[in-house]
Amino acid sequence: MKTNFTDDYNLLFKLATKGLKYFLLSLLGFAIAYVMSTVFGVVPIVQMLRSAILWQWLLRIFLFIFCLFAIAMIIDSWK
Repeated sequence: MKTNFTDDYNLLFKLATKGLKYFLLSLLGFAIAYVMSTVFGVVPIVQMLRSAILWQWLLRIFLFIFCLFAIAMIIDSWK
């Protein structure tokens, strides 16, 4: 069956989705590391995961990926 739909997304959208995928996987890894370190009582890892500097960097990365999505949507709707 032939359809008129194509999966030809632009390169920026593909980059943004791949970035979001790995960002969410790293957040899942941080969550698992936090739970495991609190269960086993590893204080330095818990302190590192609770640090404000880590969360500031994660927020910056999230905002960068969000801007990539916004730019990709603008470019895709412009076509």
